[in-house]
Amino acid sequence: MVPRTSVAEFKDLLNSSHRVVALCGAGLSAASGLPTFRGAGGLWRNHEPTSLATPDAFENDPALVWLFYAWRKHMAIKANPNRGHYALAELAKKMDDFLCLTQNVDGLSPRAGHPESKIRHLHGSILDIRCFEKCGYIDRNNLSDPVCPALAPAAEDYPADRMLPLLDPKVPVPPIKIEDLPHCPNCKTGLLRPGVVWFGEPLDWEMLSQVDDWFHEGPVNIMLVVGTAAVVHPAASYVDLARQRGATVAVVNPDPGSAAGLTRRDFFFQGDASEILPQLFEDIIGKMDEHGKII
Repeated sequence: MVPRTSVAEFKDLLNSSHRVVALCGAGLSAASGLPTFRGAGGLWRNHEPTSLATPDAFENDPALVWLFYAWRKHMAIKANPNRGHYALAELAKKMDDFLCLTQNVDGLSPRAGHPESKIRHLHGSILDIRCFEKCGYIDRNNLSDPVCPALAPAAEDYPADRMLPLLDPKVPVPPIKIEDLPHCPNCKTGLLRPGVVWFGEPLDWEMLSQVDDWFHEGPVNIMLVVGTAAVVHPAASYVDLARQRGATVAVVNPDPGSAAGLTRRDFFFQGDASEILPQLFEDIIGKMDEHGKII
């Protein structure tokens, strides 16, 4: 079955909707220039990025893992929210019962002004720092770049025609002593680590409970799926849950394969979220200029 592609029909549905949820992935931040590590060239110093995103990797080589995340944090801080982030933030402000579930850790949605009460960071935030020993210490929205002097090689900027030495697998990794990495100021013994959810770690149960409560508070009118294949759980299960609550699913993704599983009741908009979302929400948020401002 072929899903609908009419912007006008979607606008009519959105105008009559009361409860809307959005599930967002890496594609939302693509227009901001952040790497997704997918497909060819998705390695970092010849490492699969997923191999660095585990507690075991951090225990085995905390300096290497910290360099990877310090570089990603530097890139996120340098990037700017795009029109997709701003459009979702404006929709959240206009709709009383709107919830954004983001798989992104880059912190761009909050920087676009997305109300904190209407967003849940499923996989944490790269701007947060917490104790690896789980003493409970967490430093939220830490914008220090680099996090500590030893990680300065991850925060260097080079011209576009020159590769950052840290990214060149032929250049040895800068030697970093454990004692020079950030340590927990609370327990005094543990290393600090990025505040993201690594593979093999559970998501925050309190946050998941809040999300479940939202879904069961009433019918859901629209489930937006933006820039994600929605195959990682529990994010993927939210699409099914929204359908059970009566939602029409609307997918925004440049990959035509993302339309798989949609019905003729659903919508599919192929393209960049930064271009499509402002169009879809225009009746509610108003016209948006190229910088993400409502005019």
